[in-house]
Parts: sequence; C-alpha cells; structure tokens
Amino acid sequence: MSTLTVLKFSTPTGADDALKTLKGLQQQQLITIEDAATVSWPPGKKGPKTHQAANMAGIGALDGAFWGMLFGLLFFVPFFGLAIGAGIGALTGKFSDFGIDDKFIKQVQSQVVEGTSALFLLSSNAVVDRVAEAFKGVDLEIISTNLDSEKEAALKEAFTHA
Repeated sequence: MSTLTVLKFSTPTGADDALKTLKGLQQQQLITIEDAATVSWPPGKKGPKTHQAANMAGIGALDGAFWGMLFGLLFFVPFFGLAIGAGIGALTGKFSDFGIDDKFIKQVQSQVVEGTSALFLLSSNAVVDRVAEAFKGVDLEIISTNLDSEKEAALKEAFTHA
C-alpha cells in the first residue's frame, strides 16, 4: 500500500535535502519512492516554489496535474480573489475524492510558511526504523499521512526517537 506523507522542515532547503537522502535509501532498497514533490519558501520571497520530482516508480504514481492542482489550492488560491470561488469549490471537491480534505489543506497552509519547506512523498515498502535513523538530527515534523491513527502514531514515534 502506498503512503502519502507530508514532512515539514524548518529551512527552505530541508525538503530537497530530505529527498536526496530518500533517493539514497531507495538505492539501498529501504524505501520505494513512487512520487514526490517539494515546496520551498525562501525568506523574503512572496510565495513558495514548487518542484515535482521525476516520476520515480511509474505505475500508480501521481501525475504532474495532481501536484499542480494541489499546490495551486494550497499556496496560490489567496492571490486569485473571489472570482474563481466556484472553481475552488470544485477543485476542493475533487481532492476529497483522493482523501484530501479541508482539514489537511488548512493544516499545510498554516505550517508551510516563509523560511520553511515541505516534502510531499508517495512511498511504499519503507523500513521505517532505518529510514528514521537516516533522518536523525534533522529538524522535521510529520504534518500528515494517510495512515490510520495507530500507524501514524508509530511513524511519528520512530522519527521522534531516531
């Protein structure tokens, strides 16, 4: 089963650095990266920069349109004004089909701010303790996952004690 996880970092380069680390772990067969995208908001910039990683595993991965719509909804909607309110409502409804609800959207919007970054990771087959060990000492926060509450708590625990 694929897991969608959003990790927040306290620096604008943290998400890119984490993705590089994860690619190394993938080469060691400790995780499968199915798709990934990063958001970076450097200090002094009006808004965040987004980047979709190359399709990592092929079948089942999210496509660029998905990431584009999600990031548009998360970070650029306030700049468009009320003229596209109906379109935003339709887009929000579309994301509910993927299990992405208003709570998730508001949570990410409130936490990914100037001076931070986030990694949106679609992965599977993770050896959690080894992956967590690779991130020992990295200032990160798990914002959200699509895991059930018990598995999400275990994941957060692994990263807290790594």
